[in-house]
Amino acid sequence: MNPSRGPIAHIRGFLAISITALALAASGNLFQKLGWLVLPEQVTLTILGLALALGFLFIPRSGVRFASDAFFAGISIAATFWATWRYPEISSNFFAHEQEITLLGLCIIPLLLEVLRRKTGTSLVLVVVAFILYALLADKIPGVLQGRAMPLRELFGYLAIDSTAMLGTPLTIVVNIVVVYILFGGFLLATGGSQWFTDLSAALVGRTVGGSAKISIVSSALFGSISGSAVANVASTGVITIPLMKQSGFSARMAASFEAVASTGGQMMPPVMGAAAFLMAEFLELPYTTVVVAAIVPSFLFFWAVLVQADLEARKQNIPPVPSDQIPRLSHIMRQGWYFPIPFAVLIGALFWLNRSPAEAAIWAAVIVVILNLLFGYKGQRIDIRTIWRSFISTGHASVEILVIGAVAGLVIGILQVTGLGFGLTFLLVSIGKDSLILLLVLTALICIVLGMGMPTTGIYLLVATLAAPPLIELGVEPIAAHFFIFYFGMLSMISPPVAVAAFAAASISGASALRTAMTSVRIGWPAFIIPFVFVYSPSLLLRDTAVENLISLAFATLGVFLVSAGIVGRLVRALGPGQRAILLALGAGLLVPRALLFNGLLIQTVGFVVAVAFVLSLSKATARRKPG
Repeated sequence: MNPSRGPIAHIRGFLAISITALALAASGNLFQKLGWLVLPEQVTLTILGLALALGFLFIPRSGVRFASDAFFAGISIAATFWATWRYPEISSNFFAHEQEITLLGLCIIPLLLEVLRRKTGTSLVLVVVAFILYALLADKIPGVLQGRAMPLRELFGYLAIDSTAMLGTPLTIVVNIVVVYILFGGFLLATGGSQWFTDLSAALVGRTVGGSAKISIVSSALFGSISGSAVANVASTGVITIPLMKQSGFSARMAASFEAVASTGGQMMPPVMGAAAFLMAEFLELPYTTVVVAAIVPSFLFFWAVLVQADLEARKQNIPPVPSDQIPRLSHIMRQGWYFPIPFAVLIGALFWLNRSPAEAAIWAAVIVVILNLLFGYKGQRIDIRTIWRSFISTGHASVEILVIGAVAGLVIGILQVTGLGFGLTFLLVSIGKDSLILLLVLTALICIVLGMGMPTTGIYLLVATLAAPPLIELGVEPIAAHFFIFYFGMLSMISPPVAVAAFAAASISGASALRTAMTSVRIGWPAFIIPFVFVYSPSLLLRDTAVENLISLAFATLGVFLVSAGIVGRLVRALGPGQRAILLALGAGLLVPRALLFNGLLIQTVGFVVAVAFVLSLSKATARRKPG
């Protein structure tokens, strides 16, 4: 029997549908509305068990390997469902059921780590195993990292069952919020929303210089905020935009790099930020609107830099706009898909003005996009029951990785708390930061990039927020700036070698070298490596200062990003020599340096602003004089 067809395929579909349906029920408080006495941990355990089983059956196999996968899938269901059934009694008195809890932990946690290995590779598994070993041997560790060790029987039971460990905040947020947004993105994809965003971008910017690259950038920014995965964004928009860029004249490497960078940047785009905005609001205990407002300027500066580089690179290589016959008319696009902005308006309205929960707002938006497509269709096609069914299945499949990562993040949090390692790590990193905050920031950035390798946006943030943000906050960094800092650098693992999964995915579509694409992506996405350091010292870039200070910082940063981008490309109004490039880079960097680090910073940067404008104007006039006639 081929396990990729027949009953096994139906089992996988059933597991995926069940994950999505249960997550929707939990998000909409369905059990409470029906009057059922169901604890949140019971729902979480059930969904996790389904995800583990699906993780084992995800890749079709045959023979002995299939038999072992089926066995582990069955054990996953049995252990988690037993824990679900027994949870009300167990949670009322942990000590009376210590042996039972230990057996559950010894069963569930190894299964969790194996699915994690299959979905993300060995690196993250080794990190988690290191934490578990620390918990067992914490009292043997010398120095400030010495902690309280736990025997194996206590540790695994605590990690698997306690609501401050595996069943804690990260996994709860994934179940209650993230899965719903994955479904919303799936409905947009199924109804043609992704294609509509690409067509809209083509109509808006396709006729400009470097239009093919700008189409990629704008469409990936629009769709990426919802998709929650840079790789999924590359896969959905890149198959259209990368061939278009190559046809226009961009090299395969450059085309893949623009798509990878834009798809990664889409994860920082408000209002959804790949669902990370809601996670950040939960961690910071701030209103969602505060997080979204703070994300506006950094995301604008990022995409401003990428668009500037696309334009200047096209001028440098004499790449023309997209031919007019390949650009759809804006009026035609709006007639076909005029309703696609409505779900976003509903989402934002429900969050900002009706004060609905993020999950409820996403459910409303998902329902609206389905209803509108049923009523009006898109390009002659309407969503049907089979497509909705497939969207539920694909959501379940797509949720496995983030559910497993959420559970693992809970394990790490539990170990940090029960051993005292959280305090020890914070103390150690704060000791480093007392001598040099910039050194701590660089170290934190590297940690976030390494830990984030290969994971989706929300998974990256869940993990690094528990480890890297507290030391920064302890040293006086504003909490929202600390969380944005670690969010940005966790996300940058998508384009940073050696495991730049978004860049590698784009390279596979374009046929370019994966490593060279990653290196070029880092160059194009340079603002995301610099701006987090700026807003740590200058919260005005997160709109956390007075209106006047915020506007001044925005103006200086906008020009600074433009100048640095031009210096990197080596082109402004004409090709630039080494000296001119160095001047632009120096002027741009000076405008980006936080004024708090400069003596009389406002005066210095105002003078720099004037000098920069004068230099650009002089280059423009000199170029105009050289033109004949």
